[in-house]
Amino acid sequence: MKSKLIKKINRLKKEKNAVILAHNYQIEEVQAIADYTGDSLGLSQKAADIEEDIIVFCGVDFMAESAAILAPNKTVLLPEINAGCPMAEMITAEKLREKKKEYPDAAVVCYVNSSAAVKAESDICCTSSNAVEVVKAVSNKQILFVPDQNLGHYVSQQTDKEIILWDGYCITHHRMLPEYITEVREAHPKAPIIVHPECRPEVVELADFVGSTGQITKYAQESNAETIIVGTEMGILYKLRLQNPDQNFYLLNQGLICQNMKLTSLENIAEALEKMQYRIEVDNQTRIKAQEALDKMLEING
Repeated sequence: MKSKLIKKINRLKKEKNAVILAHNYQIEEVQAIADYTGDSLGLSQKAADIEEDIIVFCGVDFMAESAAILAPNKTVLLPEINAGCPMAEMITAEKLREKKKEYPDAAVVCYVNSSAAVKAESDICCTSSNAVEVVKAVSNKQILFVPDQNLGHYVSQQTDKEIILWDGYCITHHRMLPEYITEVREAHPKAPIIVHPECRPEVVELADFVGSTGQITKYAQESNAETIIVGTEMGILYKLRLQNPDQNFYLLNQGLICQNMKLTSLENIAEALEKMQYRIEVDNQTRIKAQEALDKMLEING
């Protein structure tokens, strides 16, 4: 059954001149069939440069929106229409406009894990891999960082800017507690612990390395450690084990699973291509403003 689905997807992809992009948190079989896997920055860059007519985005809704913004002449399909992001839903454009009135001198730096409407209200976007670099590049001394308070706090520790944090977080990474690191260190005293900056500040402080999924995969490839403990969504283990078969990778905690990222399947990828369904579109006014924020980010990490 699976082999038939894979053949069908590859046939439809060729017939319709489509490309499949998948985030590192997708299930293994989705990552395996993708033409490109990566973190938010890598996927944003790929979407901006794509040559194919159709982008099948295996991720959550805000990622597909970003692809639609950066590639307005392409058709962007989200195979699983119910794949949303709880953190992105913790902020709205209306609430952001109200907060901006409180801080008229602040530049709004918006984590890409947000809706197109929120990006359109922001000055510049960032990802977990370039957030520090983006904030340092902004001329304003005061930064309103939305919507991830944990990533914003991580940035604040590496810049002299005044960072105003939004009350938002990734529910998956926010589950991680410092005592998990203490327990793991006792069991694997020689193993480096690498975590995502979406984790709580207390967890980040205890880790040996902090980075995006792309930076975590790079760290693993360059490390000589036999065992590495990973503090980010479990989907990253597929790529880590594939690229580093001689190393052992364990999750910091079994709670590191994003159910929304696991919704996409081979079945709905095939159905999306066959029926050309769940096209993601952004109204032109929102798209133009959001693209300005994304383009400013890509100018820094082009």
